[in-house]
Amino acid sequence: MEKLVEVTRGPLVESVHRGSIAVVDENGKLLAWAGEPEQVTYYRSSAKPIQAIPVVVSGAADKFDIQQDELAIICSSHSGEQQHVQTVGKLLERVGLNEEFLLCGIHPPFHRPSAEEIYRKGNQPGPIHCNCSGKHSGMLALCQYYGWPLDNYLDLTHPLQKMLLETMHRFLSYEKIVLGVDGCGVPVYGMPLKIMAKGYARLVNPQVLPDVYQLATKRLVAAMLAYPHVVGGTGRFDTELMETAAKDVLAKGGAEGVQCLGLVTKGLGIAIKIEDGNARAAEPVAIEVLNQLGLLSDHKLYAMRHKHHPMIKNHRNEVVGELRPVFKLHLA
Repeated sequence: MEKLVEVTRGPLVESVHRGSIAVVDENGKLLAWAGEPEQVTYYRSSAKPIQAIPVVVSGAADKFDIQQDELAIICSSHSGEQQHVQTVGKLLERVGLNEEFLLCGIHPPFHRPSAEEIYRKGNQPGPIHCNCSGKHSGMLALCQYYGWPLDNYLDLTHPLQKMLLETMHRFLSYEKIVLGVDGCGVPVYGMPLKIMAKGYARLVNPQVLPDVYQLATKRLVAAMLAYPHVVGGTGRFDTELMETAAKDVLAKGGAEGVQCLGLVTKGLGIAIKIEDGNARAAEPVAIEVLNQLGLLSDHKLYAMRHKHHPMIKNHRNEVVGELRPVFKLHLA
């Protein structure tokens, strides 16, 4: 691991975040790195755009007339805002189901005003508010399309999960995937960081893939770039970066300090893992990687300055420190 971010308070460095970075092309060739690009870790929610591919490849998206914003919500880790809940609801309605079929678990919306509104009305959050409800709705669409059981679609032995794992193998050209259980109950995929980066290179540059995968990938990436607010939400890093980069960067983070990027115009993929799992460090690292690769104009870099060098404030709203990236990419 390499020191990537220093956290300052006044004149002192109070703490540090270490981690690893991999930048690769669609064939997995390592072009730049920091730390240990061979480190094996979990893809977490950064895997969602790849997990969504069978929804398109199977024909389910066309059969159920799934719209572009609904494809984006399948790839999302949304904040539970009204737009998100409505989009998931529309998707479920298209496949003839409702939120009672979601097995993703329940948590309050990440978007605090949306959570407060639920409680103000005397209600409780439901599974539709879970940040993974979009992904699970896509899984349910596949179950409905194939006539598979709905009550155990989380299980690794379910035909849905077998299909998703096989898709991962084929899409990544990688067989040694380590399996765990994700926060929403479905299998989660472990692999070297550089393989995760290869996945994002292939999302934005799928020319090495079979035609059917190329068409599906282009459709999903277009949906995410067209609806960045659906992918994350108000104040969320993925949303703000995709809006600022104006369709030049595909962004999808995951839990435990994982952040993946696809460089649309360059056809490259980036994967970041923060060793201590703290997402606050992944965001400045991501912006600094783009900066060092010369992929953000001065104007765009300035627009993302609050994510590049986040300020630390006390309870009086006074700036007392900052997070600052301190790494230098190694170039192949």
